[in-house]
Amino acid sequence: MSGREGGKKKPLKAPKKDSKNLDEEDMAFKQKQKEQQKALEAAKAGAAKKGPLLGGGIKKSGKK
Repeated sequence: MSGREGGKKKPLKAPKKDSKNLDEEDMAFKQKQKEQQKALEAAKAGAAKKGPLLGGGIKKSGKK
C-alpha cells in the first residue's frame, strides 16, 4: 500500500444547488435575522466602550 492510497477518501463535491424562490415567510425570517445581527453588533460596540464590569483583577482565596 502506497502513502497516497491510505487514509480517508474525500467525498465528491456535490453540484451547486440552484437558488430557490423564497416565499414571504423566508423573506421575513431573513429580514428578522439581519435586524437581530445589527442589534447584536450595536450591543457589542456599546459594551466595548464601557470596559470590564469588575476591576478586581486576580481573585485570591481567603487562605494565606
